[in-house]
Amino acid sequence: MELIDIFKELVRIPSPSMMEDKVAVKIMEILSNAGIETWQDAYNNVYARFLGNNNKPSLLLSAHMDVVGDDTPVNIIENTTAKGVFIETDKKRTLGADDKAGVAAIIKLLLDAKEGKLPGCPTLEAVFTRDEENSMTGIENVEFDKLNSEYALVLDSDKLGNFEIAGAGYTKLTISVKTPFGGHSGLDIADSKRLNAAKVISEIISKIPQGVYKYDENDESTVTSINLGSIIAGGVENALYQAVKNNLKGQDAVEFVSKNSMSNIINTIAYAHYSIRSSDIKAQKELIEEIENIVNEFNHRYGEIDENGFKSPALAIAKIELEEHLPIFEKSDDEFLINTAKRASENVNLSLKISSFHAGAETHIYANRKNAFNKTFKPVLLGIADVYNMHSSDEKINIESYKKGYEYLCEFVKEIQ
Repeated sequence: MELIDIFKELVRIPSPSMMEDKVAVKIMEILSNAGIETWQDAYNNVYARFLGNNNKPSLLLSAHMDVVGDDTPVNIIENTTAKGVFIETDKKRTLGADDKAGVAAIIKLLLDAKEGKLPGCPTLEAVFTRDEENSMTGIENVEFDKLNSEYALVLDSDKLGNFEIAGAGYTKLTISVKTPFGGHSGLDIADSKRLNAAKVISEIISKIPQGVYKYDENDESTVTSINLGSIIAGGVENALYQAVKNNLKGQDAVEFVSKNSMSNIINTIAYAHYSIRSSDIKAQKELIEEIENIVNEFNHRYGEIDENGFKSPALAIAKIELEEHLPIFEKSDDEFLINTAKRASENVNLSLKISSFHAGAETHIYANRKNAFNKTFKPVLLGIADVYNMHSSDEKINIESYKKGYEYLCEFVKEIQ
């Protein structure tokens, strides 16, 4: 089977997160029919293994089976433009090149290895995961202790030649503000003790940084950033209920809640939800400490001290809740993959971009797990095709870049020493 044919066959199978069963069956069917060992774990992730030259380090290849989108039909077309030939959809849904480009390339590599087209090929292991796009529960449930490889290529970057050796962790931060004395916005508005939680949380928000917190001038990349994702406060309960009851979604639901929230109450609860991304543990810690100081100052300002020196009920109390969504993917000191990548890129005349990336991927999980020999995985995120407009109905993949990326992948395997 040719690479493009495998890719087309896979993308025609809709596989939204947690609905990957049909594409998993197809992957196992293609590989098992070629005599390649395949199996599934209890979470229905798919595994494969080709036994190659044991004198070389084995290589793990990983990609996810799920796509952004629903289970509606995927109608694909080839479109020739001045910029090349592309595979895309009829614009009614996502294509799913993220990450079936990676899945198809791994399948083709295993087939070529089995057919003897990659002489001297090391043992290749493969993992095809579920639910990467939604919650990453697939990679979290991988049976890492059954994998022998130490080095891993995660084929899930959107540009040919991307070789990403570190990535930012992702921490969710939520600030809540509660006030003990609510009331009627008309009858009680003159009572200075009745602070509005929606108003006073803005004092905290205005002092918290937004955007880039630390930037690496040498690498020209963002190291640490913070982004305010949402502010929810006040009398939204009734409006939320009505929005759900009326089956409002997306922007319509947001606008309805905004215009129909209760404005006749003095709000007693408010939330601000942030994402923090960082590839530097120290910088992330400094940012969180800065936010903690802002919150502590707020609590001190609105605390009350009675005549005996004891605090009476505060007029407002702010709290911080932190949740690690993805651990930091730190650069490994081991240069094996980088050196192999450089040799392979020179052999096929491919421009290689070695960098870090300010986003999350399954590399982050691999980099914090151990294999069957109790060795920590050393992953990189590899781009083997130019994929445009990912996660949208305009998603498309450049065919020539994809073929070049597969040529590079084969050369990478040949250069493993």
